[in-house]
Amino acid sequence: MSDLPPHVAILDDEPEIRRMLSDALTEAGFRTTSYARATEFEAALKRSSPDVCLVDLGLPDRDGLALVHRLALESGAAIIIISGRAQVQDRVTGLELGADDYIIKPFDPAEVVARVRARLRKPRAEAERSPHLARFNGWSAHFDRYLLIGPDGAEVPFSHAEGEVLRLFLEAPKRLISRAQMQETLGGAAGDSFDRAMDVRISRLRTKLGEDPKNPRLIKTIYGAGYIFLGDVAWG
Repeated sequence: MSDLPPHVAILDDEPEIRRMLSDALTEAGFRTTSYARATEFEAALKRSSPDVCLVDLGLPDRDGLALVHRLALESGAAIIIISGRAQVQDRVTGLELGADDYIIKPFDPAEVVARVRARLRKPRAEAERSPHLARFNGWSAHFDRYLLIGPDGAEVPFSHAEGEVLRLFLEAPKRLISRAQMQETLGGAAGDSFDRAMDVRISRLRTKLGEDPKNPRLIKTIYGAGYIFLGDVAWG
């Protein structure tokens, strides 16, 4: 396993923002690479995989949301959107497409560093030792491939962000998981933004598992308390 510091890739067409983020992250002990265009960024991803991607939505050569969605499905990196789009619907859409977090411009670089650290809270060694396959109620979850396989053999991809929540449920079946526990385990700033992100991810997981949104069988909401995953889980 590499002893190198975590690598953060920055994609933003504004030179000052790239420089500001790179300086703050480098000072905090991270490795960084910066890109002004999506084509450069995507070419670099074919050569190496960063731990975290900071992605602006207003790119000159690519739709930022489409890029985020593809990254969420194909990359193991955590994805943090950095954008001047402050509308609630923009944040919701970004999270629905698979982003792990959403930071609105203008921002304090210290906040970005804190959010990146939160995404990397779980030690890499622990993640590498964790099993990659879980089976439950006819489903199998392949965390190394970001893929669910249903009872009928159908393949359903899931994002990095959705996978974090799914693993949390599968590692603690039939136990109440509170919002506070989710925030502590998954990282991110507590508050309405985190709660909304969890709502989006859980809703998308239920859809992918074929759950009835009015009466889900596997992921139950315990109002005012948290969630319980009711499946029978076997790892390995």
